[in-house]
Amino acid sequence: MSKRDKLLERLLDKPSDFTYSEARTLLGQLGYKEDTRGRTSGARVAFVHEQTKHVIRLHKPHPGNILKMYQLDELTEALKNQGVI
Repeated sequence: MSKRDKLLERLLDKPSDFTYSEARTLLGQLGYKEDTRGRTSGARVAFVHEQTKHVIRLHKPHPGNILKMYQLDELTEALKNQGVI
């Protein structure tokens, strides 16, 4: 099982300790590129798919690195809508 598959499976399990770093790695392996341009780039980050130009937006968690459950739900839903999962 590849690292991408393991991260995808972990995301779908909705663990309480899924990190922003894991999400960034997974999205990168799925063809998304992190775009931190703009006025609010410190807190809000866009991930743009290099081929389809589909955008997924996430707030960087702070002060820690753990994503909230609603963020996992939004990320999962966005990937399902794109047919990735």
